[in-house]
Amino acid sequence: MYIETERIIIRNFKQKDAEGLLEYLSNPRVNCFAGDRLCSEEAAWAYMQYSPKDMLRYAVSLKKDDFIIGDVFALRENEDTYNVGWHFNKRFEGKGFACEAAAGLLDYLFREAGARRIYGFVEDDNIHSKRLCERLGMRREGCFKEFVTFVNNPDGSPKYEDTCVYAILEKEWNTIRQW
Repeated sequence: MYIETERIIIRNFKQKDAEGLLEYLSNPRVNCFAGDRLCSEEAAWAYMQYSPKDMLRYAVSLKKDDFIIGDVFALRENEDTYNVGWHFNKRFEGKGFACEAAAGLLDYLFREAGARRIYGFVEDDNIHSKRLCERLGMRREGCFKEFVTFVNNPDGSPKYEDTCVYAILEKEWNTIRQW
């Protein structure tokens, strides 16, 4: 896999990415990725080598120096439907890199992987990802109240998350795609 945009490259992971991956996954910013928490470069390397069946997972690096700033992923749920997501290093926030990378992933899925529908789950309090979905032209299809739990409250009880669904169809992507 190799996608080049104006400022980034979406590519397969390289062993040299372990340090950068550890930087942003040592403390995941949203609860749904608590299970992706990494504590060593060895764990980061193992994470890069392992992907569940039917999951595509790619590094996002800066074009100028090939430093990893995030990753994008897509889980193929059936022949033409993908669930997408992303992780990004907070140090590179607010510069449009996540939008550039997510748009590259969606474009690849629609044009090369046969996607008809792409959707993503976003925790209701994850404002950055909700805005990113909207910038990509994805529509909010609903919000499930207390849908799932990833972490516990201080008293040990499960903390249930309100989870929104954003989606876009290939025909919608083809109409709005401007990048």
